[in-house]
Amino acid sequence: MKVFNYKRVPYAEIRAFSVHILTASGSFLAFLGVVAAAEHRFVDMFWWLGLALLVDGIDGPIARKVRVKEVLPNWSGDTLDNIIDYVTYVLLPAFALYESGMIGEPWSFVAAGMIVVSSAIYYADTGMKTDEYFFSGFPVVWNMVVFTLFVIGANATTAMIVVGVSVVLTFLPINFLHPVRVKRLRPLNLGIFLFWSALGIYSLLMHFAMPHWAVVLFVVSGIYLYCIGGVLQFFPSLGRQ
Repeated sequence: MKVFNYKRVPYAEIRAFSVHILTASGSFLAFLGVVAAAEHRFVDMFWWLGLALLVDGIDGPIARKVRVKEVLPNWSGDTLDNIIDYVTYVLLPAFALYESGMIGEPWSFVAAGMIVVSSAIYYADTGMKTDEYFFSGFPVVWNMVVFTLFVIGANATTAMIVVGVSVVLTFLPINFLHPVRVKRLRPLNLGIFLFWSALGIYSLLMHFAMPHWAVVLFVVSGIYLYCIGGVLQFFPSLGRQ
């Protein structure tokens, strides 16, 4: 029987593969979110999604630091990342929207179907990023959109309008913000994103029972993040030095 010799595995490869494991851990966090959503524990579900978002935010810089693409050229971190993103950004939020019955029957089912199909097509678009790292079309961040609907306690009409408009914008050449990679107004954009995130954490701690002023600030900051990409697109000199 052949015994595996760990000494033959270079340290760089072990370190690089560990980054892939970190990325893949997002799938397990998504699974925990599915279990929570199926049991209608939506606060717990969004906590798991938040952890998945944290993993998604840190694995890229770590991968670049340890040169994963160079060390393990046969393993595609981009493909792995897209798989995890589709589960955490699309499938799980769509499932939560359906399970909540927020839009009523059968429209919650229809809305969830619109989300997963349009998002699958979007992920196949090789031109989803502009030269300035804006997303072209709504970037299927349904975790943020559905979370907002839960925070504000949206009624069926509001929820369906938000879903319908976002699905349509998926296929239109309108820019949407990447709060980290877009350089124009980066300090402001990143600050508002962190502010929105802090209010989101507060909402989870309060089990979606935030004071009215906090809900208003959450919605206003969310609308800013949703719209600022289009504003910068139509005013190309805005935010340039």
